[in-house]
Amino acid sequence: MIEFRNVKKSYKSNIILENFNLNIDSGDLVVLIGSSGCGKTTLLKMINRLIETTSGEILVNGKNIKEEDPIKLRRSIGYVIQQTGLFPHMTVKENIEIIPKLMGKADGVIDKKTNELLNMVGLDPEQFSDRYPVELSGGQQQRVGVARAFAADAEIILMDEPFSALDPITRTELQEELFNIQREYKKTIVFVTHDMDEALNLADKICILKDGEILQYDTPENILKNPAGPYVEDFVGKNKIWSKPEMIRAEDVMITNPVTVNPKRNVLQGIQIMREKKVDSLLATDKTGKLLGFVTLEKIQKVENKKALIEEIMSSDPACVCEDMSLPELLEVFNNLKRGYLPVCNAEGKLRGLVTRSSLITVLSSQYIEMGGNNDE
Repeated sequence: MIEFRNVKKSYKSNIILENFNLNIDSGDLVVLIGSSGCGKTTLLKMINRLIETTSGEILVNGKNIKEEDPIKLRRSIGYVIQQTGLFPHMTVKENIEIIPKLMGKADGVIDKKTNELLNMVGLDPEQFSDRYPVELSGGQQQRVGVARAFAADAEIILMDEPFSALDPITRTELQEELFNIQREYKKTIVFVTHDMDEALNLADKICILKDGEILQYDTPENILKNPAGPYVEDFVGKNKIWSKPEMIRAEDVMITNPVTVNPKRNVLQGIQIMREKKVDSLLATDKTGKLLGFVTLEKIQKVENKKALIEEIMSSDPACVCEDMSLPELLEVFNNLKRGYLPVCNAEGKLRGLVTRSSLITVLSSQYIEMGGNNDE
């Protein structure tokens, strides 16, 4: 959708970007983040040619934007900035309609679209259409700015720290609003921020920049779990993933080598395996690793015929969870479960690991200690 190819930007001897390459897929919300001077706003403004490249190419849908008329290009790309950029002498309705009118769209179509957009951003058209920007709160002005960016039905929306000047409550509300809008409309959004929490709340992918270079370009989950070096880890914040429990998966907290048994083993052999491995249950798997059932020490001890096979006494079709189940979901399953463990399986039903109540408590408590939770007041 958007591709930077060997882009360079310099001001005389000051090089901001050099040999910069980045691909942004259609329908993704990509956050550019980094400390001041890293080049994130420069990159954003290059997409609609508010800033021209020194060399290299920027392609949109495979076409070099330098071949486009810059005015026409900007009208086809939504743009939201921190100060909203609303025209103070125009009403809310007039602000939203300005680009569609310049594009020659019919009045009836524009009226209908304007009402839809106001509803989309949580503003009642009857209440807000005829107001002027000065009559709106900061959060309401920013909502109008977002509506205007969507007015031309642009494929691409650029957002330059749009919520940074707002109070925390309003900012959180608008982040949630934007997240919901993006899930419904699937625009390609390039979003600049200096706030890692905002990036994690919104992004499909995050591009962490330093001195004009990409240090890591990945999903929020992968950046939290596998930061690419000390700078990224410090920038993101150590232990940050634990403030986003929905990004912690079963595979992150499971025991990766649970004790298993061939179901063709007999009860006596099963008891011996339990003693050697110091466990009170066994997971039965076939030769491919597929989970077939489980047997507990309590049940196995009640069997009089010690030559009976495990498959004859095991509980079949055991409850298990998928690898990507989130931590909150995992805890809820445990709360409704009488057993103290849960097998973790992939989509094919193959055993990948085991989550036990004790292992989960150990992981959570060790993280609590690392984060300073054991400090005396």
